[in-house]
Amino acid sequence: MPSYTTADIRNVALVGHANAGKTLLVESLLHRLGVIGHKGTIQRGDTVSDYDPMEKEHGHSLAATLVSADYQGKHLNLIDTPGFPDFIGPAMAILPAVETMAIVVNAQAGVEMITRRMMDIARARKLCCMIVINKIDADNVNLEQTVEQIQASFGTSCLPINLPCNGGKGIVDVFGKAEGDADFSSVEEAHSALLDRVVEVDEKLMEKYLEQGTVDPKELHEPFEKALREGHLVPICFTSAHSDVGIGELVDMIVNLAPSPLEGNPRPFIRGSGEAAKEFHATPDEKQHVIAHVFKVNVDPFVGRLGLFRIHQGRINKDSQLYINDSRKPLRVGHLFKVHGKEHKEIDAGIPGDICALAKVEEVVFDSVLHDSADDAGIHLKPLDFPRPMYGLAIEAKSRGDEQKIAKALSACSSEDPCFKVERNASTAEIVIRGLGELHLRMILEKMRTRYHAEVTTRPPKIAYRETVLASADGHHRHKKQTGGAGQFGEVYLRVEPLEQEHPNSLANGGDGLDFVDATFGGKPPKQYLPAIEKGVRHVMEGGAVAGYPMQDVRVSVTDGKHHDVDSKEIAFVTAGRKAFIDAVSKARPSVLEPLVNLEITVPEHNMGDIAGDLSGKRGRILGSDSIPGGMVVVRAIAPLAELSSYQSQLKSVTGGQGFYTMEFSHYDAVPGNIQAQIVAAYKPREEED
Repeated sequence: MPSYTTADIRNVALVGHANAGKTLLVESLLHRLGVIGHKGTIQRGDTVSDYDPMEKEHGHSLAATLVSADYQGKHLNLIDTPGFPDFIGPAMAILPAVETMAIVVNAQAGVEMITRRMMDIARARKLCCMIVINKIDADNVNLEQTVEQIQASFGTSCLPINLPCNGGKGIVDVFGKAEGDADFSSVEEAHSALLDRVVEVDEKLMEKYLEQGTVDPKELHEPFEKALREGHLVPICFTSAHSDVGIGELVDMIVNLAPSPLEGNPRPFIRGSGEAAKEFHATPDEKQHVIAHVFKVNVDPFVGRLGLFRIHQGRINKDSQLYINDSRKPLRVGHLFKVHGKEHKEIDAGIPGDICALAKVEEVVFDSVLHDSADDAGIHLKPLDFPRPMYGLAIEAKSRGDEQKIAKALSACSSEDPCFKVERNASTAEIVIRGLGELHLRMILEKMRTRYHAEVTTRPPKIAYRETVLASADGHHRHKKQTGGAGQFGEVYLRVEPLEQEHPNSLANGGDGLDFVDATFGGKPPKQYLPAIEKGVRHVMEGGAVAGYPMQDVRVSVTDGKHHDVDSKEIAFVTAGRKAFIDAVSKARPSVLEPLVNLEITVPEHNMGDIAGDLSGKRGRILGSDSIPGGMVVVRAIAPLAELSSYQSQLKSVTGGQGFYTMEFSHYDAVPGNIQAQIVAAYKPREEED
């Protein structure tokens, strides 16, 4: 039985751009909380968070790590997250587990790309936010300028709750009192600005403040948390994980001011699907039915699968019977764990608001909902909007007989990372792994090799082109075959035309890209053969009509046909439908489509002209740009995926290793005529027997 209650729990995620110092900040917090005797370092590879051998070797976090501590009657669950853009998936995945997001900003670099991205996500999910400016005692820092940049980026709701003093060697409180000297700004002015912001959410307290000019700090706790919940206040605090400056103040803020699961904004659970779906809020009451959400899965070839979950409602005990998602067969909780880095401590029960884990339960996958009532089978959490993985590599086994090991490794890696996908592309006959960038896939391949002994060869994947039609046209085919016995006969007339994107069957609306219409009359051909005709059409939709790629967004209307009482069979109308469809497509201005991606490229300002020229040569188009601190610029552009197979190495070459980019799928668009001619000319359709 836990020694703490739901009201005592504080769940905090530390997020931010790479090199902000999140992992060392966690070390400093754990040392301050008395959990560890000495602080680990990245160089020694002995931090609690980065315990994986790959993290130690490369010197940066690759996955989110949970640590916990008990302090002054409170139980803290802290989650350290990776900061490289390629690993934003694991960082986003843990957000449903916490009430508070602590965005760590490198005082030397200011607001960076992941900083902005995570703040946008936090606000969209209505998480309470705080900003931690770390490395305040480093060289070449301008903390006043950093605060101004934060406020310019995220609004005037971002206000210091403390300020650095003595040249970054100390911290002065501006929340509880208005005394002392700071390295910049005025403690009194900062105190007044913070109080003004907090009392604005409580009319009675604001009246009292206006009358008396001051407020007892004890009266500020509830309005402070309300201001956090409503996004009316984003407190800024200052730390140095290296010298422990501000660590005690950060601990006090988390313990005394961060919301508990009883106080934070509820997570957006949804019951049902489609038009019947309704949002509802889980109640952090252990007497209610259990509702828990799996936000992270670890797969170890020796230990097995470990699923970390946040309990949003109810109480989970050892031997509890839990259902997973819509399963009607419950599982028994044999072992329940608390996780601290790589350590797993078995516990008797988990209470609402706490983060626990189940081991060796293969059915537990990322985003699963655990519940103890069959009536809650339709519950799921509103999905996070993960970036779509677009950077791809085609893989094949380096040695024959390794296919099973590779399949196991790919399954494990995709279970752990929501932004790593495996595609088995029928149109290109390739297994393609996709991630958010070169670094992302390089780490995946290294994990497959070192952890699962699965080695593969890689090459750039073939581009997953699509086909469609741009005009309307009629098609016809008569299939007649006589081989001495019973013959085959079927004749089909049909019409093809483009399918508008607003149609429910359009791929853009989640359909399969085909609208098959019965436009026949008079029983010609008989209705019984329409499924066979559709089967023939779908065969072409899957394999392509002009270039061998899947087709999309086509309406096919069967208008007429003929049959024979004896010789007409299903196979005859499958063939007639297939060839009539090919005939119609050939007349309907067939078009090959290519995937376009949105790019966000961060480069030094002096490389802007090089990037613009290079993108133009890749058939790309610049949409806009924003200057960011440090002499860098973020370029937003759109370009064909086919032109970006080696863009990572090219960008590093042009920028001297300082540039990086992310990309997300945008849409499909027609390829230029000369490129389409090359693609069609390279297609060698396989002859099929009638």
